[in-house]
Amino acid sequence: MASSSSSFLSLFLLCTSMAICMSRSNLPSESMAGQRHHQMLLLPLTHSLSKYQFITSSHHLLKTTATRSAVRHRRLRHHANQVSLPLSPGSDYTLSFSLGSDPPQSLSVYMDTGSDLVWFPCSPFECILCDGKYPPASSSASSLGPLNVSSSTRVPCKSRACSAAHSSLPSSDLCAVANCPLASIETSDCSKFSCPPFYYAYGDGSLVARLHRNSLTMAAGSGEPLILQNFTFGCAHSALAEPVGVAGFGRGVLSLPAQLANLSPELGNQFSYCLVSHSFDSTKIRQPSPLILGRAAAGGGDQGVIEGVVYTPMLDNPKYPYFYSVGLEAVSVGALRIPAPEGLRRVDRHGNGGVVVDSGTTFTMLPSKLFNSVVAEMDRRVGRVYKRATDIEERTGLSPCYYSANSGGGGPEPDMVVPSLALHFSGSNIANSSRVVLPRRNYFYEFLDGGDGVGKGKKVGCLMLMNGGDEAEDGGGPGATLGNYQQQGFEVVYDLENRRVGFARRQCASLWDSLSHR
Repeated sequence: MASSSSSFLSLFLLCTSMAICMSRSNLPSESMAGQRHHQMLLLPLTHSLSKYQFITSSHHLLKTTATRSAVRHRRLRHHANQVSLPLSPGSDYTLSFSLGSDPPQSLSVYMDTGSDLVWFPCSPFECILCDGKYPPASSSASSLGPLNVSSSTRVPCKSRACSAAHSSLPSSDLCAVANCPLASIETSDCSKFSCPPFYYAYGDGSLVARLHRNSLTMAAGSGEPLILQNFTFGCAHSALAEPVGVAGFGRGVLSLPAQLANLSPELGNQFSYCLVSHSFDSTKIRQPSPLILGRAAAGGGDQGVIEGVVYTPMLDNPKYPYFYSVGLEAVSVGALRIPAPEGLRRVDRHGNGGVVVDSGTTFTMLPSKLFNSVVAEMDRRVGRVYKRATDIEERTGLSPCYYSANSGGGGPEPDMVVPSLALHFSGSNIANSSRVVLPRRNYFYEFLDGGDGVGKGKKVGCLMLMNGGDEAEDGGGPGATLGNYQQQGFEVVYDLENRRVGFARRQCASLWDSLSHR
């Protein structure tokens, strides 16, 4: 009996050991095993205003930002695989990583919820038409140069990642392009053949890249860094007007949240960010904007419940599957509720309609009819008190603009004249629970015109929403875009597990402080 018991015990220990080894073999690394208990990971988002000083005028900065917002919105509407990324300083948020471990290489990339690819510039790197583009040669974002990927592994042609990078083309076609022999294609034995290069385009640039895998380290604002082994990314050796990489947070298998969810579901099934309000003034950005991966429940709660959040359901878009689309019921200007067109409330089977919540577009774009109705009510309320500044409108690309007062004062203050503005999102049966009231600074920008010592400076205020064009003329696509300027001062929650987007008013700098000191 002793001999039998010993044999049984040995067999039990062997099976247990095998089970543990098998369980660990499914993890990307030993270090990750200890990090799977993360409920939240805090990362700093850095706004480009905090890095660079602009010698350009407010007019030029606003004009550039407005133009790029319009370009991006048009690209959202016309190209299923082309998503514009504005590269103008003053409108973008960057995220820092390190790649590999021998040695680790640091890099800074744009964070973008409107695209689904993570890509980096790789050595040797050629960027066409990049003169004057961010970052300048002296910046920390570019001083490290393109990545050396000699230690990275190329992704095989027969993989889900390769198919996703090539717009869901079948693996057999991709392996044929990679010169895998027919016999090997038929027997699914093309592991030695790399995924072919792919083309990816944005509104004002493009790139050609190959898929690679390596470890990616995300340094947290508090606690230990998170290491993602076998992380898949695009490696670009050539780009047009795109000198900086992008961390795509959209709804695609190659996005950062999707890859994180496969590795650590409690971190990858929800993320949020809280953009520190800046009003294009770098002195107001004293803290980074918090990017929160995972749950940040109030009071240490569970189930990803975050206090004070107004939620609206995500809408599926068959043509643009990586967008975070939501429905908009109305826009309120003061007491006047202006119904949104039917096309903003839902997405049809052709991918038309809905509102894209986008971290990469600066200003919110509304369809012409809704925008004109908002402007008419705004002008009725503001235009009877302030003089219209048409010359400022021409120089900034924004409209309407008003001379609110001269630099010495005079006239009522804007907070007494400018009406409130609220967005009414779809998806709730509770009265007003889907109502998101924007702070005045999020939709009415005030600055001093002519305050350089030449002539009298005048206070100017401009509406920070833009005309996104007519749906019939533009040929369909997403009906509107909610830009990052209007998202300032809100925690914007992307609840991927429950397929909803939420908004909650926050003091974002204070939120960073409280979370980073946990």
